[in-house]
Amino acid sequence: MVKAIQFSRFGVPHEVAELIELPDPGAPGEGEVILDMEAAAINPADLLQLEGRYGVERPQLPVIGGGEGVGIVREIGAGVAHLKPGDRVLMLFAGRGNWRSSVKAKAARLFPLLPADPLQLAMLTVNPATALAMLTGFVQLSPGDWVIQNAANSGVGHSLIVLAKQHGWRSLNVVRRPGLEAELKALGADAVLLDGPDLGARVHSITGQKAAPKLGIDAIGGEGTRRIGHALAEGGVIVNYGLLSGQPCMVDAAETVFRNVSLRGFWLVRWFASAAAQEIQKTYADLAAMVADGRIHVPVEATYPLSRYKEALAHAAREGRKGKILFTGGEA
Repeated sequence: MVKAIQFSRFGVPHEVAELIELPDPGAPGEGEVILDMEAAAINPADLLQLEGRYGVERPQLPVIGGGEGVGIVREIGAGVAHLKPGDRVLMLFAGRGNWRSSVKAKAARLFPLLPADPLQLAMLTVNPATALAMLTGFVQLSPGDWVIQNAANSGVGHSLIVLAKQHGWRSLNVVRRPGLEAELKALGADAVLLDGPDLGARVHSITGQKAAPKLGIDAIGGEGTRRIGHALAEGGVIVNYGLLSGQPCMVDAAETVFRNVSLRGFWLVRWFASAAAQEIQKTYADLAAMVADGRIHVPVEATYPLSRYKEALAHAAREGRKGKILFTGGEA
């Protein structure tokens, strides 16, 4: 039997989740493989979706949670040439469904990964790809340009710092609590600032008005978006990918009307739907190589087996965590 974490109603994730048993997926058909889950991350987007607060439409219930993870190929079906039993692959499923012990999947959506820490690879699908797409898809940046982001201690924030450094861009990293400077500087952050109403003035004191960032990455919404706008150069672009504050994005008319600052949105699901298959494959091959050689490394605070799902989901929802929470295939 297959174990899976299912939600039949919306609410506080660790209260509404249930561990169910599904029928064994059976033998793989043509072009299919059977995967055993090795590790699967718990992301803020997963929790928001299960609270009914993520995206434009609520998922049809019941739903199995989990937007990313890695699995080990157990069996392959006819016509599968690029995979073999024992290969570790990204579980790139549309939407959700990775919080389960095993699954039958289409081989065309999977590719083998380089040897690396499976926990790090399990966090590859969402955060690094989101950071890379936002850095490269909205503004043409030149070496030495500044980029500003809030929620810089998040998984996306860590990836963005590393990727910006790899491309020769400088990062201004905004956080909401002290004590994070050493951690982010070790990743390559050029500056770490506490959020506050005078953020724009402090950014300009670092960059100078002429070198103010053209790109701002916002995960918070509300006043967080507004303060990113204050920090940008004329004609700058704010890219919002989350609403951690629970508030709509706010941008002053003084920024949009008189300084031509614009607000855009990013959603990885839309990128998956619009990007060519070759672009998706190349993106993940490049990112996996960076995980394998240690250039991308996201802190992990704890791992849990599926059987301890309530503890895991409650832990993932805590404020002030210092790393990701993941499910693993083991029973410990």
